[in-house]
Amino acid sequence: MRDRGVPDQVYPPAEDSYLLLRAALREVRPTDRVLEVGTGSGYVAAGLLGRAAGVVATDINPHAVACARARAVEAVRADLVAGLTGPFDLILFNPPYLPTLPDERIDDWLEYALDGGPTGRAVIERFIADVGRVLAPFGRVLLLVSSLTDLDAVRELFARRGFVSFVVDTEPLEDETLFVLRAMRDLCRMGA
Repeated sequence: MRDRGVPDQVYPPAEDSYLLLRAALREVRPTDRVLEVGTGSGYVAAGLLGRAAGVVATDINPHAVACARARAVEAVRADLVAGLTGPFDLILFNPPYLPTLPDERIDDWLEYALDGGPTGRAVIERFIADVGRVLAPFGRVLLLVSSLTDLDAVRELFARRGFVSFVVDTEPLEDETLFVLRAMRDLCRMGA
């Protein structure tokens, strides 16, 4: 059942959204500058308004940006963190994680919220490669990951970029398990 008020071309709040918000509410600090990447309907970012020093969001989908703005979220159209400078203390991302072959694509705006490429990690890989650029030195990342995407492979992607990560919450579903990974720079590798 679709959330009323969320256009068909926008990913509506679902179990993954609820899980990410639950983890974010435990993680957020009043002094945090928060960025939600791929905000979709703006549900998660809106849930943090008033709980942090600032909350902004990005989405590549113009319909999602409009939907998030309707929830009073400061949202900009961007591909992941492109064009942003930061620094952000807390970065949240519920990425497209469904393993999708090229012939399975439906080529509409909603596809951006679902298509994780053949491994389910295509967008996650791009995000992890660039997130450090906009993350504050002691910042934290909360990334939603599905068992369909291979949790260990995602943790290895973080490790290769100098981050430590661990699971902070899970939600078993019928055909998969959802995890929220918390990642931070590995201070030992940074020489701290």
